Amino acid sequence: MYDTDTQTRPVRKLRRNRSDRMVAGVCGGVAAMLGIDAALVRIALVAATLLGFGTGAILYLIAWMVVPED
Repeated sequence: MYDTDTQTRPVRKLRRNRSDRMVAGVCGGVAAMLGIDAALVRIALVAATLLGFGTGAILYLIAWMVVPED
């Protein structure tokens, strides 16, 4: 699938990943969309949860409900 304006780069959509999941696949889906390792996203989520007084966990739960599965 290509962007209709430029026809040069693929459009990446956020989906919960079925193959790279530990709980719901949110971190695996974000990692696939960004093209990075899922472990980095998980580490960032844990850091946001611990340092941000639970905001990482709240964002994860919201993404679990809102982001469609792959």
